[in-house]
Amino acid sequence: MTQTANEKFVSGLAALLAIVLGSAIARADASPSVSVFQPQGLKHTGIYALRQIDPTLTGTGVKFAVVCRSFTYIDDKPQNDFRPAVEHNCFKTRQFGFWEQAGLPAGISPHSTASCSILLGEDPDAFHPEIGRFYYQGAAPQAEADVYEFLYFLVKNVSGHTPPDADVIVASWGSQFEDWWTRGIESLVEHYGTIVVASIGNGGEPRGPVLYPGAGANVIGVGVVDSVNTSNPVINLANFALAYPEHSSCGPTGAGRCKPDLVAPGNCLAADVTEPNRYEAVGNWSSFSAPVVAGTVGLLIQKARQDPQLNAAASPDGGNCVIKAILLNAATKLPYWHKGRLQTDDDHSAVLDYIQGAGLLNAVGAYNQLVAGVNKPGEVPTTGWDLNLLDKRQTPQNSYTVTLTEPADKVITVTLVWNRHYADVSPFKAMPGKDSNLRLELWAVDPLNQGNDYLLDYSDSTVDNVEHIYAAADPGYSVYRIVLTFSEDENQQESASNQRYGLAWNVSGRQPNDSIFWYDLNADGIVNELDFAIVLDNVVDSTASPESYLLGDITADGSIDVRDLEDLFKHDNRRAAWYVEPVAGLR
Repeated sequence: MTQTANEKFVSGLAALLAIVLGSAIARADASPSVSVFQPQGLKHTGIYALRQIDPTLTGTGVKFAVVCRSFTYIDDKPQNDFRPAVEHNCFKTRQFGFWEQAGLPAGISPHSTASCSILLGEDPDAFHPEIGRFYYQGAAPQAEADVYEFLYFLVKNVSGHTPPDADVIVASWGSQFEDWWTRGIESLVEHYGTIVVASIGNGGEPRGPVLYPGAGANVIGVGVVDSVNTSNPVINLANFALAYPEHSSCGPTGAGRCKPDLVAPGNCLAADVTEPNRYEAVGNWSSFSAPVVAGTVGLLIQKARQDPQLNAAASPDGGNCVIKAILLNAATKLPYWHKGRLQTDDDHSAVLDYIQGAGLLNAVGAYNQLVAGVNKPGEVPTTGWDLNLLDKRQTPQNSYTVTLTEPADKVITVTLVWNRHYADVSPFKAMPGKDSNLRLELWAVDPLNQGNDYLLDYSDSTVDNVEHIYAAADPGYSVYRIVLTFSEDENQQESASNQRYGLAWNVSGRQPNDSIFWYDLNADGIVNELDFAIVLDNVVDSTASPESYLLGDITADGSIDVRDLEDLFKHDNRRAAWYVEPVAGLR
């Protein structure tokens, strides 16, 4: 709907009043011991709640390698301005190491500054004129970090197949194409167990490609969840909607792999390079969702090292598979989550949603999954994980049996992860002869009559090294068996005889289906004619381009049609709790 000049003025005035009033309240409530934390994207994913559960989880003893590209290029040549602005207040207690090529003097990157502040920053006395006073605290504020210039990292670490001295590598950039260096990063993960977290791109029209290294098999690829869409920055920084293909690149990759692996907020308040006490919102970019996930990985590694019974999750021999399985298994499904594209059935070969991956990062859920502990095949509790081996000659199948006391309205989630294999010398060719193709099954079991057992769900991709099940329990069955095998599609003569894997499982209550974002597709806080217009457009687009990833299948029947419009109409004028009414008399 087109606004007149007068309507635009009135809308702008209402927004300005809301901002001023909100700022005044925030400043009035501020005190020397500030209780409001930023970035609020970390609150949305449970990172701050996790520190309330375990205050020691600040990243102590964990080291990150933050790989940054130059911010400025002249004639396609990087100008070596890749460093964060270390003089900023949020870095006062940080000691960075810097690794770069000789030549041009090192300069400052706004992109690197923002990424590092979201990951590592801490400022207990931060202030923003529209937000008030707050405690700025990154995902892992007590962790160590080295910052690597991209080309140096390629030459010294990737080309030489030498991992950096770090537990987690973070990359908030990418390339559309697989190359020797993207395979080299995959090889570092496989051979040394270093966890790599990378952004997957910022979408676009037509569908934006998933970027490498985030698109890689062994890397954790992260998409972005948008802020809500209002004129009030305080509301936008505290509330988040969905991942949208226009802003977050979606799968499948060129090789058919499901990506991203999961999504997280990107629009965070972050350090600004212009002044040492200045913070600004960065916008909905996957560059800034990657450090949110990477920081959570660091906290899980810290916890795994604190408890000898959890040490396997931090092992260089397969621990990366456990951490990835735990993150994906704990992720929260957002509205419209569905394996693969819009279709009528749950695709057993498309293991994740092409825009959400396994869902929204859930730091508390991942922590609970980790501390539930390692369990070997056999009878296991309803939440747990394992780091184990399948061997075609000795143990071609592993199974884990879970018993539910109340199966009604329960959902069983299971995630299996293993590494793909690459040569350890450039150009780091893929080694399919060492790869395995695994299959994940979930059986409903009748202990009294084996003939009543049936396959409830399965996941068996021919290209992914992740398998994921998210299935409602059968109220008539209390016992379930998770079964891992080699896929029937695997060429037994041309594949590896054994495969190490990470497995995570959990039983939870059925997730509420009442989110406003089933209907408020433009995330402005109210269901109205603008949302009807989006659904109508998507009806047309889904007919013209069945391969598109479109939102609007409210009834979840595999198509966007008149039934969805009817359901949308029933929720007309529904409003979110954070929706700001226009000022009376000025509309």
